[in-house]
Amino acid sequence: MAGSIPFRKRRSQRSGPTTGPEGDAARQEGAEDADVTVGAVDTTPAAGAGTDVERGRAASLAAAVGRGARKGGRGARAGLTAVADRIIANAPRVPVRDLATLREQFPGLGPEELADKLVAGAAYGTSTVGAGVGAAAMLPVPPAMPAELAAEIVGVAAVEFKLIAELHEVYGLRAPGTVRQRAVAYLGAWAEERGIDVTSPLTVNAALGGQLRRELRQQVLKRTFRNLPNLTPFMIGATVGAVMNRRDTKRLAEKVRKDLRTRQVPWDALLPEPGSP
Repeated sequence: MAGSIPFRKRRSQRSGPTTGPEGDAARQEGAEDADVTVGAVDTTPAAGAGTDVERGRAASLAAAVGRGARKGGRGARAGLTAVADRIIANAPRVPVRDLATLREQFPGLGPEELADKLVAGAAYGTSTVGAGVGAAAMLPVPPAMPAELAAEIVGVAAVEFKLIAELHEVYGLRAPGTVRQRAVAYLGAWAEERGIDVTSPLTVNAALGGQLRRELRQQVLKRTFRNLPNLTPFMIGATVGAVMNRRDTKRLAEKVRKDLRTRQVPWDALLPEPGSP
């Protein structure tokens, strides 16, 4: 037919040889390329698997660290709660002198002079506690440090609690209620570093409520960090503890006295004690 391509020419226009030596070489090169491609594909999953393994290890490590942090947080919270409970249990047993007893022991002194005497005695007491703990930590043993800090905080709390209760007596502002209720109220004043407003029932009720334990934990935590230098070895901690405790007690007393002065009741206006002349 006119215009058609002959059979021989159509065969000559094919892309490459299919038989003979040249065709065999082409097929061999194609097979080698396929092998290379297959090998490259096979190595990719191995690399991805290694990355997944590393990510899994990192995730496991992060989870372990998180569990350890949560466990440590629970342990620290339990320790603070134990110290707070011990302070609450000891408070009603601390002997607090009433106004009549204080005036008998310090005759001829007015309210401010008597308060100065009480602050000086309490500062000496807390400095002695700090020096004793610092001396015990001359060669600190890490497992014993939390117990030493707890013992110091409980001892200082007892001295300062007694000071706050007797300052309320001196300024004529004894907390209402039984001995235990007054003890809890004064513990609230120690935790918040303030005086109690006995004319406001809300203030006393707040001190007697469930928030006292939380405030005590916060105060214990603050005192723990503040008392860490007391564990410095070679008797340095004894000096540091004495100085810091004396300073903190005087600072606390000044805050409480500032609150009590604004609501002070003169001694002449106080009702006589039952059984007194």
